Amino acid sequence: MTITLITGANKGIGFETARQLSALGHVVYIGARDVERGEKAAAALGARFVQLDVTDDASVSSALATIDSAAGRLDVLVNNAGVLGNGATDGPTALRAFDTNAVGIVRVTEAALPLLRRSSNPTVVTVSSSAGSFWAVTNPDRPEFNLPLALYSASKSAATMLTVQYAKSQPGIKFNAVEPGTTATDLTAAFGIGRAPEESARVVVRLATLGADGPTGTFQDENGEVPW
Repeated sequence: MTITLITGANKGIGFETARQLSALGHVVYIGARDVERGEKAAAALGARFVQLDVTDDASVSSALATIDSAAGRLDVLVNNAGVLGNGATDGPTALRAFDTNAVGIVRVTEAALPLLRRSSNPTVVTVSSSAGSFWAVTNPDRPEFNLPLALYSASKSAATMLTVQYAKSQPGIKFNAVEPGTTATDLTAAFGIGRAPEESARVVVRLATLGADGPTGTFQDENGEVPW
């Protein structure tokens, strides 16, 4: 039995990742800020719900304590929660983008490490973005070249760097970041772009189901490693 926690999993890529991992037999904990939406999503999948706001230390600690009490370990963590950080480019918007997209990863990962260390195959997947890749945003052939999302891009650069640094400091745990592909979600609704979330979730699921000899410290999309 594989115990899995997915943050921001009540909709979009997180929900579809939860669906696919549940189908593979994982015991999935859907982490969501909103209790009503989270419980509804969990019920739809036969998954479990934990209230989890990645910007709130007490919420994160409580969620991991719940999983610890019920399962005693965590095998897979998917850091999926994120915000676009669009609108005004100012201090409060920047703080919110980084608090969710980067600092939130630190909060959840640090709280999860003791449980992950009890797993025989601990795996962490961070849903990042090639919008945070210097290679992509400076390449006129890439869609990220014209994406006007400075705060989102910068915070996703941080998310990828955190992944690499965790992989170095925690050699017993696999840490990989993923570019799931341009996806039609609430985040991208204003741009009218993207494919179905279930397609992009397959990329996340692949990295969430790596064997013990799988890679760590990488940034990948569906075609393999991505320059960044």
